[in-house]
Amino acid sequence: MGRGRIEIKRIENTTNRQVTFCKRRNGLLKKAYELSVLCDAEVALIVFSGRGRLYEYSNNSVKATIERYKKATSDISSAGTVAEINAQHYQQESAKLKQQITTLQNSNRTLIGDTMATMSHRDLKQLEGRLDKGLGKIRARKNELLCAEIEYMQRREMELQNNNFFLKEKVAETERGQQQTLNMMGAASTSNEYEQNMIHCDPRTFLQFNFMQQQPQYYSQQEDRKSFNSGKYL
Repeated sequence: MGRGRIEIKRIENTTNRQVTFCKRRNGLLKKAYELSVLCDAEVALIVFSGRGRLYEYSNNSVKATIERYKKATSDISSAGTVAEINAQHYQQESAKLKQQITTLQNSNRTLIGDTMATMSHRDLKQLEGRLDKGLGKIRARKNELLCAEIEYMQRREMELQNNNFFLKEKVAETERGQQQTLNMMGAASTSNEYEQNMIHCDPRTFLQFNFMQQQPQYYSQQEDRKSFNSGKYL
């Protein structure tokens, strides 16, 4: 069943009234905190229980907020009074920020060792522990950066090796292509020369040339026979 509507009146049962008070008080404190954070508002909450116990919440100071409330609710007929209240508020905020700055500066001087002469043994031990913890964080961060840099260099080296292997393959492929082209060009030139020689070599000229080379030998033998028969060599 869903939640029913509760009648807004005093709860007569003591136990139920106490439980409801605890729940509503926690919810009210939570809402006051959310209002101060989300809206940057100055909130002061004061709650007295039925037994007289005090519960309060303030993001600044309950007393300072009450004083500011008193000044704001007093007779503020002129704008000058409002301006003075605002100026006083800003002065308080400025003093608070100055105090925080002073605290941080003292902490920094302590860390760099400017106030070591006035520090006690306990303070020195605490400072040593803080420095050790800080050095541990610095070393851990340094190791993380170093590991990341080494991993990046390894990836870069692998990429360069892969690129080098790819370029070598391309160069070898180009050389094979050039060698095949040269072989094809050499075979084509040899075939062309053979065809040109066959074209310029006429079979009739070849036979006539051979016949002319053999004809003097035939005539010389015939003359030798004639001379032998006529007794020229006798």
